[in-house]
Amino acid sequence: MGFDDDDLTIGTIYSRRKALAMLGGAVVLAACGGDGTSDLESIAETNSDLPLGCVVRPALSEGPIFVDEQANRSDIRTDPLSGSMSEGTPLTVTFRVSTLDGTTCDALAGAQVDLWQCDAFGVYSDTDFDNMDTVGQQFLRGHQITDASGAATFITIYPGWYPSRAVHLHFKVRTDSGEEFTSQLFFDPATTDAVFATAPYNTRGERPVRNADDGTAVESGDQMILNAQPTSSGDGYEAIFDITLDVA
Repeated sequence: MGFDDDDLTIGTIYSRRKALAMLGGAVVLAACGGDGTSDLESIAETNSDLPLGCVVRPALSEGPIFVDEQANRSDIRTDPLSGSMSEGTPLTVTFRVSTLDGTTCDALAGAQVDLWQCDAFGVYSDTDFDNMDTVGQQFLRGHQITDASGAATFITIYPGWYPSRAVHLHFKVRTDSGEEFTSQLFFDPATTDAVFATAPYNTRGERPVRNADDGTAVESGDQMILNAQPTSSGDGYEAIFDITLDVA
């Protein structure tokens, strides 16, 4: 992937009041200490070299097109039934999931991370939503189980656009103890501009909705921007996304 621990940064840690308002009691919330700050806030203030980013992220809507396919696979570009490959710029996304354990954030092994998205032409698989007519297909859907380091990696493509939304990915994290966290990832507009200048994206014209025009993206407060960087080979993009869950 070309990343190491030096690439980690501690993201914005919300106050408990703001986090509650944004997350609605989602599982990423940590209990408050006696001084009114959360354990996550204290960790971020006193530790600069955590093995995983200790980061509160806002939960966002699941959307109408989640399907629990139980497709355990890292490369989600193909439809397992037909074998056809989704066109588009390669994108590798690694989720690094940690869990709050007292005053530290430890890697969370054994969590299921689901990823689903539209293709380069704005179409989702296995749905008849908005006349997409792809029921039974499974391209660009799958899940991985986090390893001992809390990591789950997907090989996919840079998503395209459809008229009502900014460019995005959907993901869900589920734990053995039954907690579930669902959110969405967005992209830096300049990166999207560069990708969409290439085939097959450039056959569709200008995307009509950008992050600032998408209510869900605005709601995320820029905490869900995926920092996609060109690969060393220059044939695609790669990104790491850190998220901390409080599953106690």
